[in-house]
Amino acid sequence: MNIEIRKLTPDLAEDYVRFFDVTPHNQKWNVKCYCVFWSNDDSEGKDFSSPEKWREFALQYVRNGNLQGYLAYYNDRVVGWCNANTRSDCLKCAGWRHLKDSIPIEESAPEIKIKSIFCFTVSPDMQRKGVASRLLTRVCQDAANDGFDFVEAYPEKEITAESEDFRGYVDMYKKIGFTIYHKTNEKLVMRKPLK
Repeated sequence: MNIEIRKLTPDLAEDYVRFFDVTPHNQKWNVKCYCVFWSNDDSEGKDFSSPEKWREFALQYVRNGNLQGYLAYYNDRVVGWCNANTRSDCLKCAGWRHLKDSIPIEESAPEIKIKSIFCFTVSPDMQRKGVASRLLTRVCQDAANDGFDFVEAYPEKEITAESEDFRGYVDMYKKIGFTIYHKTNEKLVMRKPLK
């Protein structure tokens, strides 16, 4: 299967939002989030009262470089997404504040660069075909080339009906060389060293 992975750039903003327009994402929340809470923009005080506003912020964030990650294409159609941002740039985002409530994550030393994986979304017809693994592999390759020390992810220990499974699966991370760095009762911090 010929899957092409592209880094999200401003010229792909329309592709990005169209993917979220038609792809189910995080059924627990029952909202089209467009992954805006995992951008490196402070969402405090912003109006997210409708799907149209979420979409509008997503376009703005992609065009401004505040929303970072990778798109997977199959036959010129976006079939997958991975949100991957520099952890130090994302400390003020709404998603990070939520994550810190469930996983105590220490502040990194300024000389340590960490790329954080916050989210995966794959089209239902392309699930279980290796799309997320290909996205993750590309994130790790680019992070290594860009001088990062680690790639870090925050999956649930076990996926259940109540889980937020958009963070990826533990086994996928292990297959690509991640190990458990920290754990709580329900969640893990997994890291892959790049140096």
